[in-house]
Amino acid sequence: MSSSLLDTPRQNISESGKEMKLFDFFRARVLDPLTSHMAAESVADVAKGHMEVVYACLKRYGPLGKDGIAKYSGLRNDQVWRRLPELQKLGMIELTGKTAKSNSGRSEREWRAIC
Repeated sequence: MSSSLLDTPRQNISESGKEMKLFDFFRARVLDPLTSHMAAESVADVAKGHMEVVYACLKRYGPLGKDGIAKYSGLRNDQVWRRLPELQKLGMIELTGKTAKSNSGRSEREWRAIC
């Protein structure tokens, strides 16, 4: 079984100088039913954990595309791409302006840690 970043202790993003403010990322709309708001609240810790893993992966391995981050972090592709815009808004990562090959052989945007 291969090792991944999910198996290693995670760096808390707030330790990197940027405080994680998950309340800035709305996961349910105002008019959504109560169950949607409950679900959104329950996933906040999971999302924060995924953000920490994605950020640690980019710090450790350097610039990568979504599929590369998923490969090295042990997260699924959908878990990675959902966190990228949030980390970008926090000023933790940015696009490099380059592309990387995806698992399907297509080009995808490349990201890097900036903190």
